[in-house]
Amino acid sequence: METSGISASTYRQPQSSADKKLKAVADQLEATFLSEMLKSAGVAETPSLFGGGAGEGQFASFLRDEYARELTAAGGLSLGEALFNSLKERQNDE
Repeated sequence: METSGISASTYRQPQSSADKKLKAVADQLEATFLSEMLKSAGVAETPSLFGGGAGEGQFASFLRDEYARELTAAGGLSLGEALFNSLKERQNDE
C-alpha cells in the first residue's frame, strides 16, 4: 500500500552538535506554533459548568504546551522540518 505526504524521515538528520541544536530550536518553534493554534481552537479551556475552578484555568497552558510537544514529536505539521532544512541550507550558502 502506497502512502503520500511528508513523514518524519524526510528530516535531514543532524550530524553535528550545532545541527542537533538547530533541529531542537526548529522543533520548539513548531511546538510553540501548535500550542497557539490549540489555544485558538479552544483545547484545554475550562468548562463553564463543573470545571476545576481558577486552578484549572491557570494550568491549561501547560497542558496545551505538552499536547503541542507531543504532536511535534509525532511528526507535527512538518513546520520544524521545513525550518531546519531552510536554516541548514542558509548556513551552507554562507
